[in-house]
Amino acid sequence: MHFLMRGDLSDVRRDGIFVRGEGENFRASKVNCYNSTKEIGPCDLVIVAMKTTSNSDLVDLVPPLLHEKTMVLTLQNGLGNEEFLAKHFGAERVLGGLCFIAVTRHSKTEVERYDYGLVIIGELEGAAQSRTHHVAAEFIRAEVKCKVTDDIALERWRKLIWNIPFNGLSILAGRIDTAAIVRDEHLRQLTLDLMEEIIEAANQCRHPLAQDAWREHIKRSEKMSGYKPSTLQDWESGKPLEIEAIWGEPVRRAVAAGGQMPRTEMIYELLKALDHTRRSK
Repeated sequence: MHFLMRGDLSDVRRDGIFVRGEGENFRASKVNCYNSTKEIGPCDLVIVAMKTTSNSDLVDLVPPLLHEKTMVLTLQNGLGNEEFLAKHFGAERVLGGLCFIAVTRHSKTEVERYDYGLVIIGELEGAAQSRTHHVAAEFIRAEVKCKVTDDIALERWRKLIWNIPFNGLSILAGRIDTAAIVRDEHLRQLTLDLMEEIIEAANQCRHPLAQDAWREHIKRSEKMSGYKPSTLQDWESGKPLEIEAIWGEPVRRAVAAGGQMPRTEMIYELLKALDHTRRSK
């Protein structure tokens, strides 16, 4: 396995990567990392784990990694990432994936895991193929819980039930964690209202989610011990926010399908305004 490190290369080469969390503490001391995809060369599988705000960079980064049968798997948040890869590298290569895990990167070489999760992968369109199961088997062989889905688009909307409210409110409510949102009566109710809105939009877009699909997300959030969602981590680090993928694209797709997402759209506009103000400073 090879890693592209667009930053912190020397630190990771020197110190490796340390992962800590309840029930596990380990250090990967020897990491095959590079600062150029040309150094890596063609691979059988390319995993895209960078933020969606850097998707335009993939146009130049990915080609040196491709051979005739290379698969490209995106594990990014939000909507539209598979379509972006298909446009530039061919739909036949593309797999989509979702990561359900709570982690925080405390330093260049240290990561803390707050909650175990899993990876769900599927084809860009249609049912899982044999290659999808082979990729899942590799994750499992590496002791990463992985499942295969026949409808990755549906699963993306399912994850948005959590991502849209918790990532957005964590910033807009004053840089607070998931526990604070769940405990606050008004923020909890707003979270539930947003979740119901997302479920309705998904169904409007022909991705059938059960009306109570929000329950599993609330239960999981109640068990988290003060986790800061990834967008809040990006905000506090001064990094670009994944506004379009997590909030903008779902709103646009809902409207195109004849629906509306007024609460989500409000979060979308507020985050854009905050981000614009911060950048202008």
